[in-house]
Amino acid sequence: MKIRHLVLASAMIVSFSSFAQKDEMKGLKKIYDKQALTDKDIVEYKATLVKAEPLMTAAAESDKVYFDYYKAVAPFLEMKVAYTKPENAGNAKLANNYFTPEKIELLAKNLNAVKEFEKKSGKALLTKSIDDGVAQAKPFIVNYAVGLGEEKKYKEAGNVLYSAYQMDKNDPDKLFYAASFAVNARDYDSALVYYYELKQINYTGETTVFWAYNKASKQEETFNSKSEREIFIKSGTHEKPRDEKTPSKRGEIYKNIALILVEKGKVEEAKAAVTEARNANPEDSSLILTEADLYLKVNDFDTYTKLVNQALANDPNNVDLVYNLGVISGNANKVADAEKYYRRALEINPNYFNANLNLAELLLRADEKFVNEMNKLGTSEKDNKRYEVLKAEREKNFKAVLPYLEKAYELQPDNDAAKKTLMSVYNALEMTDKYKALKAKQ
Repeated sequence: MKIRHLVLASAMIVSFSSFAQKDEMKGLKKIYDKQALTDKDIVEYKATLVKAEPLMTAAAESDKVYFDYYKAVAPFLEMKVAYTKPENAGNAKLANNYFTPEKIELLAKNLNAVKEFEKKSGKALLTKSIDDGVAQAKPFIVNYAVGLGEEKKYKEAGNVLYSAYQMDKNDPDKLFYAASFAVNARDYDSALVYYYELKQINYTGETTVFWAYNKASKQEETFNSKSEREIFIKSGTHEKPRDEKTPSKRGEIYKNIALILVEKGKVEEAKAAVTEARNANPEDSSLILTEADLYLKVNDFDTYTKLVNQALANDPNNVDLVYNLGVISGNANKVADAEKYYRRALEINPNYFNANLNLAELLLRADEKFVNEMNKLGTSEKDNKRYEVLKAEREKNFKAVLPYLEKAYELQPDNDAAKKTLMSVYNALEMTDKYKALKAKQ
């Protein structure tokens, strides 16, 4: 009889625990479902979480799934209450007091667990409120990630954006930027995971940007949609609508996959990845450059040049391609070829800053030859004559360089390399007034 009594008592304890557990879960859901939360609600919510947690050991799967979500969402509910206070209105950075990368990752994991459970069970109790909550919280989460990036906490920023993507997979842009942050953090393992997923979903990142001219501000502005822009056009505040298509990011994705594989010592795997990409997307000319960049990375300049010329045959006025050929030729000490490509780039776009600066640098390489020979000369009449010839050639070279340096400085006056090199040339040509004027701006 005693044994039977003990078993019965044990069953009563389990039953009592189950009832208590259900009461706590109901209490959490009641507070969670409130439209307007208060500080008192948050205190009660947290206390209920503490009471319910020990009961989860023996809980049913449904209670465990929902409890984990209720616990993960607590900081965000607290943030929601904070934003209802007048003194916090418009304070976007207030959200940072409630966020950590770990909390955001935990929320993403558990809200997806609830949605998956409800999909399996056929009872969508929280799915809609979760989707609505994600739509409200995502701008704050993205701003938080941007802030981490500005603090050079690239790994954390990437983790946060990846969590944002996990919350809403209809927004793969967040996955792309998560990969970019991971690359900046040299977290290549995570970057590969993200890029492979982008590849799997066939992400291109192509969008249309809707512009219109604001008559009052006399500046162009962007709109969220064509229909939104149309409202402003019809109201008369804006005019001159234009659409701008952003280029595909597919080439960049495959390029980064290849470069990461090279960084990890997997060169053949990288080549195979690029070949696969080009076979799958034969019309995507950006992938030719992706393959070219790969061969540049492994110092196969001949194959690189062949591939870039192939791309040029398809797009002869692509200034970036022409400029890149100049860079490669210069690095290979093929000065004549480099000069030819830089000059061609400037024919296409005279305002190409890097082409102006690099052409100037290329032409200035000759100065070392002049100086070395001049320093070796003696004081004989023959040497003096040779010295004057070299001096004239050196001055002629400086004058040839000057227009490109002045253009580079005009385009980017804050660029130290352009400014310092231009000052040196002014000094060498004894252009004292211009030298002093430029120096005064330092």
